Amino acid sequence: MKRQKIDVLSDEGGQRPPRPGRTVDPLDLRIVRTLLVDGRASAREVGESLGVSTSTVTARLERLRKSGVLKGFAAVLDFQKLGYELTVVTEISVSKGKLLEMEREIARLPTVCAVYDVTGEIDAIIVSKCRDREELSRFTKGLLAMPFVERTNSHLVLATVKEDFRLPV
Repeated sequence: MKRQKIDVLSDEGGQRPPRPGRTVDPLDLRIVRTLLVDGRASAREVGESLGVSTSTVTARLERLRKSGVLKGFAAVLDFQKLGYELTVVTEISVSKGKLLEMEREIARLPTVCAVYDVTGEIDAIIVSKCRDREELSRFTKGLLAMPFVERTNSHLVLATVKEDFRLPV
């Protein structure tokens, strides 16, 4: 089955100017944009859609992996269909300079999707997925039982309007 050629340049003028310290060039960006549309595309398919050789795509992907730009590939899931009925955003406050230690420990919890070190009155924000209220209760009580976690404030997501971390690059 032949794939349709995809126009992966979404900004005006075809390319954004490179930012200082950026380790990717315009072809790298076109490859990444193609993979954001179809992460299962082979190097041959990506090369065909962009008009470059398979070996060029393979070499670029390897360089992007080694430089840490490309961290891996993952499926985009509908967590609700997998039984995770609740999305929770939890604010935490941590005492005695133990924030990084607590963030690392929290990040290892199985229901945690993201941990953000933030500015403001709270120290960190956690995004988690829970199957039900009982799991949420255990998660919250587990956070409060951790040493140095002073306070939590949980927000239950009522509706997900957008949840997609594939930003235009």
